[in-house]
Amino acid sequence: MAPALRKLVLTTHITSSMGWLGAVLVFLALAIIGLTSQDAQTVRAVYLVMEPAAWYTLIPLAVASLLTGLLQSLGTTWGLFRHYWVLFKLLINVGAIIVLLMYTETLAYLAGVAAAPGSTSGMLKSPSVLIHAVLALVLLLVATVLAVYKPRGRTRYAIRTRPGSAAGGLPAQDAHIGR
Repeated sequence: MAPALRKLVLTTHITSSMGWLGAVLVFLALAIIGLTSQDAQTVRAVYLVMEPAAWYTLIPLAVASLLTGLLQSLGTTWGLFRHYWVLFKLLINVGAIIVLLMYTETLAYLAGVAAAPGSTSGMLKSPSVLIHAVLALVLLLVATVLAVYKPRGRTRYAIRTRPGSAAGGLPAQDAHIGR
């Protein structure tokens, strides 16, 4: 990948990933407000805003993070299957997107309850929203730590396909490559 394109993709990846992290923090704040507020209107408003925010903010940022991460890994020497930290970031991202897409049904249900004229704030107090937001935050912070620290460790695929490696092992002088 040309250096200018690599920097553009990297910038887009960092921006979308940190945007996703920020959106999860907002969801966490909304979940706390929804669970602790005594004002029924506020509680209803929280759940009414969560569903469209998931569809128009969380999901697009998560998918952008996934796609730009894939481009980064496939277009640079890091590779998609060469380093465990890249593979773990991929699994975190895909897993989080799958859970998020499944959880939108719960958000749609909660928004429907909030929109119903006879609903009370007690019907909406759902700790699952808080739990999902906290777990998403933890996963995204783990992915961020992996991206910054890039722990050593090459996959068996990388060791097996490395040109010049004897019997699948890396020569000692090449152990630093890729860092």
